[in-house]
Order: sequence, then structure tokens, then C-alpha cells
Amino acid sequence: MKISLGTFLVIILWLIVAQSCMKFKISDADAKKEFGNEGVFLTTTTVTIGKRHIHYAQTGNDSLPTLVFIHGSPGSWSAFSRYMQDKDLLAKYRMLSVDRPGFGNSDFGKALPMKEQSDLISPLFKQWKNGKPFYLVGHSLGGPLIIQLYADNPGLVDGLILLAASVDPAEEKKESWRYIMDGALMKYFMPGAFRPSNRELIFFKKDVYALQDKFALVKSKVIIIHGSKDSFVPPGNADYAAKKLVNAASVETTMIPGASHFIPWENYDIIKEVLMKL
Repeated sequence: MKISLGTFLVIILWLIVAQSCMKFKISDADAKKEFGNEGVFLTTTTVTIGKRHIHYAQTGNDSLPTLVFIHGSPGSWSAFSRYMQDKDLLAKYRMLSVDRPGFGNSDFGKALPMKEQSDLISPLFKQWKNGKPFYLVGHSLGGPLIIQLYADNPGLVDGLILLAASVDPAEEKKESWRYIMDGALMKYFMPGAFRPSNRELIFFKKDVYALQDKFALVKSKVIIIHGSKDSFVPPGNADYAAKKLVNAASVETTMIPGASHFIPWENYDIIKEVLMKL
């Protein structure tokens, strides 16, 4: 098969561009400037755990109850910037948002299975615990991770908020193309954060089965919010989670009519109201 010079040059150009675009990350300096413009003091921290680095951002007073945000795939801590700048939420919570392993400034590009992600993030929870209520908010693939984090930190977490969370094995498609795109050559055609996202979604096809016995360990309050028109994580995941959480203190499910997968941003007011009432 012959490839024209023009096609060859387009391929080379894309390979170059793909390495730098769509990383969904922001520098600490730019983030602090952005928050400062809103009158909010932001701190960012990178800790070394084993041979890996975990980066997170924080706003709010250390003496307040805690909200920990866990982003989806792809993404970074800045997915929850608007929440962390919200004056009403700041009056009630200390807020922390984590770059999951392989994303943002947590060793970008080096994705890990869910249990290994939990093993890296869990030590931070013990540092952050301040004797006040401690809540986890997980969007999309961050949803199953907060179930894993709860199980790995017994007695530490007071509540979970699952936002468009992917938790039902039956809803996971095989997607054999992901394995092709993870190959030695093809992965370089995937732009920015989509490369580690593709790798962790390959892991997740197995992780979601290992997650199933963790639901029964959840004994706190759980709030499930999903969009009825979510085409990425089917709404059936919300019903599935509610049925699996047999030992939770309470389970509240809200299905937002007509909402898509991107409820943290497109349905901000609804999510904020839930957080304010915790």
C-alpha cells in the first residue's frame, strides 16, 4: 500500500501534535492565578508515595468538614475548580481535588489499575482527616474508585457522592479496539490524556468485577446522581449501585431528566445543592 507524501506528512504532524494536546491539565502557577482572580487562596501539593507522585489542590479552612473530589477519565483535579471557588461551599467545607495516578501532575501518562490507585491515594486520607465529616465525590470512573477507597479506609469516610459512576459489569462493552490502540505504535496516535485513559479503561474491564464485593462494605450515607441521557455511562448504573449498597446507612438516588454524562458542569446547581445539604 502506497502512502502519498501529503498523507505521510499529516500522520507525522498528528503524531507530534498528539503528544502535547488535550492533556486536561493546568500548571500550578496558572491555577493559583485563576483562583486568585476569584479571591480564593489555592494551595497545591505533590507527595511521593513509593516510586510514584500524587498531586492535589486544596481550598478552604482546615478546621471544616472535608470534600474530596475524584475526577473521571480523562481528567485532572481542575475538573472541580468551580466547586473549589464557590464561596458558599468554601464557607462550609475544606475542599481537596486529586490528580489520579497517570493524570494531571500525578506522573502523567502512567495509568494504573484501580486498586493501585487507591493504594497511592489512601495515605493522603489519613493526613487530611481532621475529626470532622469526610466525604468523597467521584465522577464517572472516579465513582468506582471512591467505592474502592471507602473499602480500603474503614471507618474514615462519612459519605459518598457518586456522579454518573460506572459500576455495573454488565454495562461494560468489550471494546476490543482499546487493546489495538494500546499497542506499541498505535498508542502514540491517541492525544494527550486519552492515552492513559485508554490504558486504565482496559484495566477497568477487570477492575469492575473485583469491585463487586466492596459495595457491601459501605456503611455510610450514599448519594447517587445520574443523567437520564448519559450515553457514556448508561443510567442503569445508578440503579445497579443502589441495589448493591445493601449495608449503606442510606441511599438517595437522583436521576436528572435529559442530563448527559457531564453533570458536574452542566448541572452544577443541582450538584452544589446536594453538597450544601450534606
